[in-house]
This record gives sequence, C-alpha cells and structure tokens, in this order.
Amino acid sequence: MLHKKSTADWRIIGGKRIYFRSLWEANFGKYLQWQLDNGFIKDWLHEPQTFWFEEIKRGVRSYLPDFKVITLESGHVWYEVKGYYDSKSLTKIKRFKKYYPEEKLFLIDAKWFADNNQKCRLIIPSWEIGKSSLPKFKSMSKKSIET
Repeated sequence: MLHKKSTADWRIIGGKRIYFRSLWEANFGKYLQWQLDNGFIKDWLHEPQTFWFEEIKRGVRSYLPDFKVITLESGHVWYEVKGYYDSKSLTKIKRFKKYYPEEKLFLIDAKWFADNNQKCRLIIPSWEIGKSSLPKFKSMSKKSIET
C-alpha cells in the first residue's frame, strides 16, 4: 500500500519554529513573513486563538483559524488556508462568522495560490514547490505536439 507523503512538518520562519499542517499553510506563513519584513504588516501569528461556540452543545464547538495578522493600523484579521472544504470545515467557518461577526476572516485557497504562486516563488527564496502548489495544466498528446 502506497502512502502519500505528507507535507505537514516543522519549519522555521522568521525565527519561529512552527508545525504547519500543509505545504500551502507553510508557504502562506512565508508570505506573511515577507510582508512583515517589508513593512506591509506589523506581525503575524500561527494558530494563536481558539474561538468557542458556547451556545452549541453538539458537533463543531470551536474554531482555530490558521493565522492572525496584525495590520499597520493596529487592528487584526484572520486567515484560513484550505485546499478543500469538508462539511466540518464549512460549519466552523459559518459558525465563526455568526458568533464573531466583528472578526474579519479571509480564505486562502487554490485560486489564491494559482494567482500568486509564480510571484511568490520569485520574491521568497524558501518558497516550497510541491504538486499541490503548482497550477494544473492539461497534458498534450503526442499528436497535438506534432501538428
């Protein structure tokens, strides 16, 4: 039985040793560090706060966003990096928006990486490349190459 190589691992970014659950999450952390180093944000934190849904008695009762970013205006925003959304993930996000409407949450998904992967590879030397971080291309048949 073949096992898919996990991209979850410890990485050191900006002097912080952090366990990232995916390559995308690690790369987004590197992007945030680049933003910090270049003065676009004040700071970033990985999974610093769990939000509890006290009114909920069953099912999804909490949510732990991936990143908290401290903005230059001394406010903050949250980021969630997701390659896919299962029903539990969707419920967490829906409840977070319902019970914490004052918090701003941005979702980072395949579209964000498709739009930004090439640029980030150029400006961030430690940007990691894996199958999940590369845009999908249609393969060309031998016939289409010859014509």
